[in-house]
Amino acid sequence: MEEHKPLVAMVVVQCIYSGMALWAKAMFSGGMSPMVFVVYRQAIATLVLVPIAVLANRKRLKEMVCIGPTGFALVFVASLVGATTNQYLYYTGLQLGSSSMATAMTNLIPAITFVMATSVGLESVEMRKPRSMAKIFGTAVCVGGAMVMAFFKGPQLLHDSLGAGGLYDVLLHSPASRNWVIGALLLVGSSSCWSLWLILQVPICKSYVDPLTLSAWMCFLSMGQSALLTSFAVPDLDAWKIHSLFEVMGLVFAGAVGSGVTFYLQSWCITVRGPLYSAMFNPLCTVITTVVATVVLHEHPHVGSLLGAVAVVAGLYIVLWGKAGDDKSQRVAVAVDTVDLEKTLARSESQLDAADTITEPLLADSNPTEK
Repeated sequence: MEEHKPLVAMVVVQCIYSGMALWAKAMFSGGMSPMVFVVYRQAIATLVLVPIAVLANRKRLKEMVCIGPTGFALVFVASLVGATTNQYLYYTGLQLGSSSMATAMTNLIPAITFVMATSVGLESVEMRKPRSMAKIFGTAVCVGGAMVMAFFKGPQLLHDSLGAGGLYDVLLHSPASRNWVIGALLLVGSSSCWSLWLILQVPICKSYVDPLTLSAWMCFLSMGQSALLTSFAVPDLDAWKIHSLFEVMGLVFAGAVGSGVTFYLQSWCITVRGPLYSAMFNPLCTVITTVVATVVLHEHPHVGSLLGAVAVVAGLYIVLWGKAGDDKSQRVAVAVDTVDLEKTLARSESQLDAADTITEPLLADSNPTEK
């Protein structure tokens, strides 16, 4: 059961993200500002996570609070990039585009993570190896799919208007609207922030704080950051009003579950299996969101979105196939080192046993007094 816990955790996370995207899209359609939504979400997440983190670490509260200037700087940057900026870009892009496109764009995260990790030396690329080439090719396919989703919206997929040569005409004569393009580019920026956040969590969780404490710190800092930015960007006080029970429930779900639960599960899974493992489940969120959005919110998927999503998901799994080779090589190397260590220990034990069996001296005693 222990081996399947990360799998179950990431499936739960993707289901939560799917529900949150659909709920947030409905709230934005009702007039709520995405920036105000982020502030409320992080405030509720802070109220939920901070007491839990304090109770869980009550025996070492000093270590939880006093993380040092370097640790605080890393957590602050992770909060600014992974919580505040990422959510601003994501929810604004969601408002301008669609929930299906928003969740599909998150499939860019593994490819962008690979590029960033390679640039800082966390990933190695050997041009002669097929799996390294697969990672490069898969990244290119992901980016190409994202560009198709951004610039070729096309007609509705479930519409009867496609004629005999329809697909060719779609790609050449049906560019996306201006808001659609801006929304898609904002979602690409959100995925880039998320990738950087995944990489930042690795040194933070290894050297400074545990995943639960990190989640509490990030929600607390992000609440202050987003409140400060929103006060300048949205000076109208009427934008802060909550108009219905539906919005209240959506904010509570986004804060307590969407931030509180998912941040902890994400950070824990990264410490156990690494950042790319958590990213490989993003297509599940895309499928769930697309189906539910079509049935419940009556969103109409477009041909450009379908083609781009297929390319992004295909590129994702090409990258993961290439990454699987690296993991296998690491496991083989660890196994070889383990075997060598066991052989060394066995030789040492055999030498000690041989020494214990020697009870008589090898040379006769030549002491003249005993003659």
